[in-house]
Amino acid sequence: MSASVEVRDLSVTLGRARVVRDVSAAVERGEWVTLIGPNGAGKTTILRALAGLVAFAGSILIEGRAVLTSTRRQIAREIALVPQSPQTPAELTVAEYVLLGRTPHIGYLATEGRHDRLAADHAIARLGLRPFAERSLGSLSGGELQRVVLARALAQEAPIMLLDEPTTALDLGRQQQVLELVDSLRRDVELTVISAMHDLSLAAQYADRLLLLDRGTIVADGAARDVLSEESLAAYYGASVRVIHENGSVFVLPRREKPRDPDAS
Repeated sequence: MSASVEVRDLSVTLGRARVVRDVSAAVERGEWVTLIGPNGAGKTTILRALAGLVAFAGSILIEGRAVLTSTRRQIAREIALVPQSPQTPAELTVAEYVLLGRTPHIGYLATEGRHDRLAADHAIARLGLRPFAERSLGSLSGGELQRVVLARALAQEAPIMLLDEPTTALDLGRQQQVLELVDSLRRDVELTVISAMHDLSLAAQYADRLLLLDRGTIVADGAARDVLSEESLAAYYGASVRVIHENGSVFVLPRREKPRDPDAS
């Protein structure tokens, strides 16, 4: 395997705050790596830096190409970003929105060609969206809209997908469907996936590797069984949890402190 993404001494300053500090990591082709950590740890900022959307110090190599010397179009051909709150104009149809994923491949003042339409149609079919193709985005449920956003990213035909909280606002069944879909895409086309997730149990089940961030730095890097411990989650999240290992999977459960009995002496 070879590195699909390589980050060296990455730092990002937003305003006067240094939110990412000297991060170095590599992600292999076809690997799923998930960024975890408390709010403000730098997860979303790292994803945005990988996509070339924020200024940064250090270096990022995407399929061997330096982000700093790449155009936005070149980056978009290599990376599909699914943001936490994507812009989804209510008046666009599903078919129109998914076809926008082909923008990096269409020349200036040009129109989409046969391959662009086929790529968009394939993405729509792959995500089970054919019955919705002519519906407006504004008429969709949250779960349906999430699948449409993923379809647009898939139509982009980029070898790397960045997912920022892909299960936000989805019910349990939709969360599983979305993550299983991403995993099947990863296995079918050797897609490299880098995600940011708050749900640690889901992150543990789907990611090959977890990067635990705290205040902009990586404090742990490894398999879920090695990164997720009650001690580390107490230290970095300030959380009281139980970590359960079952049949090779890791689950993180909140542990509620028992209320004090006022009658106890």
